[in-house]
Amino acid sequence: MIIPPTWALPDTVRIRLGQSTYGRERAIVEEGHLLLVLHKPPGPDDRSREGLLFWRNPAGDWQFNRGGPGTGGLKRHVQSYAEIEGKLTADYEHAGDINTFFDLMETLVPLTRAARNMHQALQTAREAIKGDTFLIEMRDQAYEVERNLDLLYEDVRNAIQHLAARKAEEQARLSEGALHASHRLNILAALFFPLTAIASLFSMNFAHGMDEHKPVIFWLVVVVSVALGFAIKGWVLGRSKPTEPPPKKPES
Repeated sequence: MIIPPTWALPDTVRIRLGQSTYGRERAIVEEGHLLLVLHKPPGPDDRSREGLLFWRNPAGDWQFNRGGPGTGGLKRHVQSYAEIEGKLTADYEHAGDINTFFDLMETLVPLTRAARNMHQALQTAREAIKGDTFLIEMRDQAYEVERNLDLLYEDVRNAIQHLAARKAEEQARLSEGALHASHRLNILAALFFPLTAIASLFSMNFAHGMDEHKPVIFWLVVVVSVALGFAIKGWVLGRSKPTEPPPKKPES
């Protein structure tokens, strides 16, 4: 039994709670008795939730299943969420890279969900037990915690999207620079390809007779090779230009 044996709860409340599990966060109200089922603040790697029970009898007395006064236990429980929210806010303000934001997001997702469910449970209790100022105070504090966590979650998500967009833009600039560098290398290769090919051809060991002529023949070959290089360069640049779509005809 997860309900302390000393608690004088009616059967209408006991049958709505499991024998070994707490279930979701909620408020159970029957015959003037209020039983709050809440969860401790979850961590990013917690697959199960540790439950807490707070009982208010019809006389207005509170008890806590972990011992001690129920009002003090509930205050400390809500405050534990607020303390974690303050620490996460400080981590967000000092975060410098996207990995830190991802870690914050992993922590915020289950914590924000638990805080929202806690606020809803306290709101249900507030509506069922009217005139209890302590419940009103706890409900309002839980709302502030939920609101702050929601805002922090949105800030972290926006920061991740902003950093991802900046990273993508930087990668696009690097890719564009690499494309321009590759384009320049292609132009250089096109310019010197004919000269290299002809020079390699005439440097082979066969009797071509070119070495017996005047140097003017050499320079003539060089000029022809460079001219061929410019011709190939123009062909490459002409082929690489994007084709513009034909202009649209005006609608009649």
